[in-house]
Amino acid sequence: MKIDKAVATHVRVPFVEPFRISSGCVAEKDAIVLELHSDGFTGYGESSAMAGRFYSADTPEKSWSELCELVLPAIVGREFECPQNWNLALDGLRAGNFTKAGVETAFWDLAAQSRNQPLHIALGGRKDQVQAGLAVGLYDDLTDMLRAIERYLVDGYRRVKVKIEPGRDIDIVNAVRSAFGDIPLFVDANGAYTPEYVDVFRVLDEFGLLMFEQPYPGSFLEELAELQQLVRTPICLDESLETLEQLQEAIRLGSFRIANFKIQRVGGFYRALEMDAICRKHGLKAWVGTMPELGIGQAQGIALASLDNFVYATDVEASDRWFQDDIVNPFIQVRNGTIDLPSKPGLGVSVDRTKIQKYEIASRSFSE
Repeated sequence: MKIDKAVATHVRVPFVEPFRISSGCVAEKDAIVLELHSDGFTGYGESSAMAGRFYSADTPEKSWSELCELVLPAIVGREFECPQNWNLALDGLRAGNFTKAGVETAFWDLAAQSRNQPLHIALGGRKDQVQAGLAVGLYDDLTDMLRAIERYLVDGYRRVKVKIEPGRDIDIVNAVRSAFGDIPLFVDANGAYTPEYVDVFRVLDEFGLLMFEQPYPGSFLEELAELQQLVRTPICLDESLETLEQLQEAIRLGSFRIANFKIQRVGGFYRALEMDAICRKHGLKAWVGTMPELGIGQAQGIALASLDNFVYATDVEASDRWFQDDIVNPFIQVRNGTIDLPSKPGLGVSVDRTKIQKYEIASRSFSE
C-alpha cells in the first residue's frame, strides 16, 4: 500500500453526562480522526487520548502535534507491505502510543478493505457477536449511580464495572450488591490505591467479584503480585500493560490473572495481537477495554474482542450510552447484551462526514 494522502481532524463531542474516575472528570470527548488514502481506499483510525492528562501523559494536544509535525509527514508517499512493516516504521518515530494507534489501526482498515475482508476477520477473529459490559463512573450520590446502572441494565449488558477510589469503595460495592444481587460485577481503581489499603481489598474479596482491575499504579508490579497472593479475586491489569516488556515482567512476577488490552494504550492492533499471543502461551485470558472512544475506536474494539482469547465482556458500549452524538453510521448498538460484528469489508461502519465537520476543532491534510 502506498499512502497517497493523510488527513487528521480533531473533533470534540459532548458526553451524555460527565465521566468521572479516580484521576479526574471530563464532560467532552476529544478524538483525532485519521484518514489514510491508498489506491482508491480510505482507511480510518482514531487517536483517542483523554483531555487534561485524565488517563495518561498522552493528551489530544500532544497527539495532534505528533501527528502533524512528525508521523503523517513521515508516512505519506511511502509504501507498506504488511502490519510488521508499518509498525516498524511507526516504532522509529518518537510519538506516544495513543498517537500511533490512530495511524496503525487506519492501516489495518486499508489492508482489510483491499482484501475485501471485515476487519475482525483480518485480525483473526472468529465470532459473530461479542458480549458488552457496562462501565459506570464515580457519582457523588450512590442513588444516582444505582439509577444509572438500572437504566442501562435493561439493554442486557453482561456485567457491570464500577469505578472506585480510596474512601469510596466498599460502600459502592455493597450498594450495588444490595440493589442488584448476584450480578456479574467488578471494580476498577485505575491505580488509585497503594499497599497501605490492602485491607480494603480483603473486604472486597468477600463480595464475589469477577476481578479487581488495576488496584495499584501501573509500575507496582511486585506489590500487585503480593496482593494477588492475599486475595482470591483475580487481579486484572490495565495501565500496567503498556509494553511487551511490562507484560512479560508482570507474568514472571505473578502480578495478575486477567489482562485488559486497550488498543489506544498499547499503540494499535499489532502490539495487541503480540501481547495476546504471550497471554495465550501462559494460559491468561483477556478482554478489550476502551477509553471510551468514539465510533471508530469502538468499532475497532469490537473487532479485537472477536478473537478467541478475549473471553470477558468488552467495555465497548452503545454509542448513545456515552455520547450525545457519534461520528459513525450506524451507531454502535447493544442488543440483549451483545454487539454484532459487521460483514462489510474493513471497519464495517461508515464515517459520517457531516458529523466530522459539525464537531471539528481543527483539520490538516498531507499529500506527496
